Amino acid sequence: MLGVNFNIKPGLAPRILCLGAHSDDIEIGCGGTILNWLEIYPSLEITWIVLGAHGERATEARQSAEVFLSQAKDKQILVKGFRDGFFTYTGEEVKEYFEQLKQETSPDVIFTHYRDDLHQDHRLICELTWNTFRNHLILEYEIPKYDGDLGSPNFFVHFGEGTCPRKIKYFLAHFKTQTNRDWFTEETFKALLRLGGI
Repeated sequence: MLGVNFNIKPGLAPRILCLGAHSDDIEIGCGGTILNWLEIYPSLEITWIVLGAHGERATEARQSAEVFLSQAKDKQILVKGFRDGFFTYTGEEVKEYFEQLKQETSPDVIFTHYRDDLHQDHRLICELTWNTFRNHLILEYEIPKYDGDLGSPNFFVHFGEGTCPRKIKYFLAHFKTQTNRDWFTEETFKALLRLGGI
């Protein structure tokens, strides 16, 4: 089991900030890690922020986050309404939100999108994460897409056989609006985990 040094004072709960552009990004990108860390560190404080979700997608985001964070003793789930696909055009508003966020939280670890992700919303969230949180441990996660822009990660979190199917089961159950996408399948997500494990 991989140990993580959160570099915090004894007796304090590690604080995690998860940032996702869209309602299924965090679950796909680092959901297994969060499930795993909640088992190892039951006192985690987690702030889970989805920046762009409306209507049914916002409902899915909240319900899925509740399931993923069901073991968390201290959690905050925020779903914002920035318009999907338009983050770069409303960048000033998104940047202002990040500046506000910096005043409200000081996490030990931040999960954000991969910097070379070709989706403009994902890329902007990553850029603003690094721009805003300069003295924090930032880990980037990948999202499979048609663009095929997966990188060469240099950090992997090992988790057991039970975590893999649980992660996949949770988000497949909660994101019914995505089932029309050819790549949004159990096989895709199993393959990504397997490739990472190699």
